[in-house]
Amino acid sequence: MLQGHMTYGRAYDSDLPHVFHTMPQVPLLTNGQMVDDIPPEQHALVPSFMGGGGKRIHPLPFSDPNLPVQPRSMDPSKDLAAYGYGSVAWKERMENWKQKQEKLQMMKNENGGKDWDNDGDGPELPLMDEARQPLSRKLPIPSSQINPYRMIIIIRLVVVGFFFHYRVMHPVNDAYALWLVSVICEIWFALSWILDQFPKWLPIDRETYLDRLSLRYEKEGQPSQLSPVDIFVSTVDPLKEPPLVTANTVLSILAVDYPVDKVSCYVSDDGAAMLTFEALSETSEFARKWVPFCKKFNIEPRAPEFYFAQKIDYLKDKVLPSFVKERRAMKREYEEFKVRINALVAKAQKVPEEGWTMQDGTPWPGNNVRDHPGMIQVFLGQSGGHDTDGNELPRLVYVSREKRPGFNHHKKAGAMNALVRVSAVLTNAPYLLNLDCDHYINNSKALRESMCFMMDPLLGKRVCYVQFPQRFDGIDKNDRYANRNTVFFDINMKGLDGIQGPIYVGTGCVFRRQALYGYDAPKTKKPPTRTCNCWPKWCCCGCCCGGRKKKKKTNNPKSELKKRNSRKADAGGHVPVCALEGIEEGIEGIESENVALMSEQKLEKKFGQSPVFVASTLLENGGTLKSASPASLLKEAIHVISCGYEDKTEWGKEVGWIYGSVTEDILTGFKMHCHGWRSIYCIPSRPAFKGSAPINLSDRLHQVLRWALGSIEIFLSRHCPLWYGYGGGLKWLERLSYINATVYPWTSIPLLAYCTLPAVCLLTGKFITPELSNVASLWFLSLFICIFATSILEMRWSGVGIDEWWRNEQFWVIGGVSAHLFAVFQGLLKVLAGVDTNFTVTSKAGDDEDFSELYAFKWTTLLIPPTTLLIINLIGVVAGISNAINNGYESWGPLFGKLFFAFWVIVHLYPFLKGLLGRQNRTPTIIIVWSILLASIFSLLWVRIDPFLAKSDGPVLEECGLDCN
Repeated sequence: MLQGHMTYGRAYDSDLPHVFHTMPQVPLLTNGQMVDDIPPEQHALVPSFMGGGGKRIHPLPFSDPNLPVQPRSMDPSKDLAAYGYGSVAWKERMENWKQKQEKLQMMKNENGGKDWDNDGDGPELPLMDEARQPLSRKLPIPSSQINPYRMIIIIRLVVVGFFFHYRVMHPVNDAYALWLVSVICEIWFALSWILDQFPKWLPIDRETYLDRLSLRYEKEGQPSQLSPVDIFVSTVDPLKEPPLVTANTVLSILAVDYPVDKVSCYVSDDGAAMLTFEALSETSEFARKWVPFCKKFNIEPRAPEFYFAQKIDYLKDKVLPSFVKERRAMKREYEEFKVRINALVAKAQKVPEEGWTMQDGTPWPGNNVRDHPGMIQVFLGQSGGHDTDGNELPRLVYVSREKRPGFNHHKKAGAMNALVRVSAVLTNAPYLLNLDCDHYINNSKALRESMCFMMDPLLGKRVCYVQFPQRFDGIDKNDRYANRNTVFFDINMKGLDGIQGPIYVGTGCVFRRQALYGYDAPKTKKPPTRTCNCWPKWCCCGCCCGGRKKKKKTNNPKSELKKRNSRKADAGGHVPVCALEGIEEGIEGIESENVALMSEQKLEKKFGQSPVFVASTLLENGGTLKSASPASLLKEAIHVISCGYEDKTEWGKEVGWIYGSVTEDILTGFKMHCHGWRSIYCIPSRPAFKGSAPINLSDRLHQVLRWALGSIEIFLSRHCPLWYGYGGGLKWLERLSYINATVYPWTSIPLLAYCTLPAVCLLTGKFITPELSNVASLWFLSLFICIFATSILEMRWSGVGIDEWWRNEQFWVIGGVSAHLFAVFQGLLKVLAGVDTNFTVTSKAGDDEDFSELYAFKWTTLLIPPTTLLIINLIGVVAGISNAINNGYESWGPLFGKLFFAFWVIVHLYPFLKGLLGRQNRTPTIIIVWSILLASIFSLLWVRIDPFLAKSDGPVLEECGLDCN
């Protein structure tokens, strides 16, 4: 009855049939208590049920609970030592068992002598058993959802083959050019679909267990063993990236739910602005009040601007009477803080002629943005950074790297690499989180979510980064320009997670520092440490070998051990501590073959001339030099952010963020995957991070232009996924996704041509297909059905709504015929000719209402191609209808195919048209469009009918005998 009923180490009375409650107690060698390292099937008596309380410790396959307990069979010909009895290991385990039994007895006495197995109020298991469980697990998509999806993909692939067979074999002789262009475009679209579709073949979800993380690494009465994390925040221009936004991001970091001594926040000011420095100083002072308030009342989110702006019942789940009073006082404090920040912004609008001056009268070192020394200021930290309650605060560090004329500073990628070096010298946490200045921590447990993967003994060592999806505030409910991008984050990224992991998207990502240093992913090569004396022989306790009765030969004992324990973890069973420790030690013993063999000279050539930083790269688990003074470390930190430090090193080539593209994120993640690392996609129930997105049409197009330009740069570089990284650890489906990420801007050329074809067909009376036969109609119809079925099934397993999917389809066309097209030509000019072209945006202010920016009109060159497409297709529709009216009934049949083609283009460009027309005094755009269209048609009808022209009764030419031909 319970075949296949599996749990992660627990089951309750209600989980078992009532017959179990009537079974007698079975005496065990352990007196009814569970021993941590000996599963029940390895005792001298193997019961099908443990204890009379109806609770089972481990998921065992109970075939028949009424069968009597069978003693475990022993071979009398074998020595008892082969079973572990009498051996040294057995004696050691017996001593450990006795100690644990004494501890359990003491715990029972402290709880009033209650028996945990028979009393429902006590714990079912020792906490250590729960701490051994996996920290996360995969949740495969249900087969009822994924199998039809895969099946329709295969069917669609077959239908596409027959479709192209018909298209190629049946040219249109009287419109050969139109036919040829359309076939070429359709072939390109099919290839693009394959590149996009097959990386979504193996989508998965993931689930984390934060309670197990705490049990394993935060034991009561002991210091937290969670790994330290260095958090990077990057900003450039405080006038474009408001200091208040950056301050909210920093405050959410300082109040994160993580041990304060394990968190360090580094803010990179690449614009060397005194405004950013002063705003950060104010932020550090306000944090002394804000952080204890957040932790006392456990509020979410911990960015004050967004917390106080929530339109929810903030009293829900709050029980402390002082909460209302303290919240009101904190809101007043925050409003005063905002006024101080706004005063700094207002002061910064007018720069003094002699430049900015600091409070002590000395000039601000960053007055010349392009020529200034490196600057580091520690605002909070171990040396006196305490809140109003006297508790320690996380470290907060301001960093502005040195800039000099004549040096290539590599924009954001260079700034991030500078932060990597500074943090390695000062704190050297083994994990890094990078955030844009407008992405605040929305879930205070986000770091713990990532540690469930990074610190997992089985999975973590090969994980280079944990990527979180981007979620946004301030987007209109209709998401007109697909800013949320849910199709990419909830469909494509889940598919990649089932292969080798998601691509890096530039923010909201927790890195392993060693992976950023360009090392290959570790491979376990040593057999595990014999912590329980059970390898390579089989052991009586069953903690590693699962109770094998014979010595099993294997060519790779470590891989066998990992496979066996991964099967136990996948089944929700007990993963033995000795196995985990063995694998952990086996992996930790291999920091990297490259590092082990490198001489000091090679390390300096790779990482630069800094002994302190080079030494930090050899510490896989992080940590700083204990003998160094804070002053010497700060001096070394200034050295590693000098503008010439990276010369003749591998920074930007193999180490850190990779240079060569404005989208350094894709390139950096690609290099890590080529080194054999895998990444993880984590989607907590509460979004981990939230940011802001440009909701204005022109700003959104320029954002897409930047992304597409970066893809073109990668495509034309040596790092192109089409030819780079073979022979490494990159899986072929993962490679397809990277190829798609770099090739997609080229789709703009066939897309532009294809969107022009409907207007040409309507104006010339030609079409791209001959008259369809019944068989041809079947293939066309089958293709349309497969396209819709694929999308519907995709939405079904991913949870993406049809409105979000449709907005994504619309903006694919809008961005394709505008931003992607310009990115292709701009990329070609930049890479091949060295000409760097920039498109300027001039804006007209909108009103002050909600989403006023959505209606603000900003003219840019990117608007020309889609505007032209709209106009010619609308003209084509009018011309086609007027031609059908003139030519009579027989012309309407062929016209419907052409009109459908044209309306396909117009409907996809409709959000663009709304943005182009703006608010127009609140007149709905659809009314304007249909007014123009209907007015044109009625005008043509009016001309055709001519109601005011008198009908002449002239002679009938046929009767008068004249041949007019």
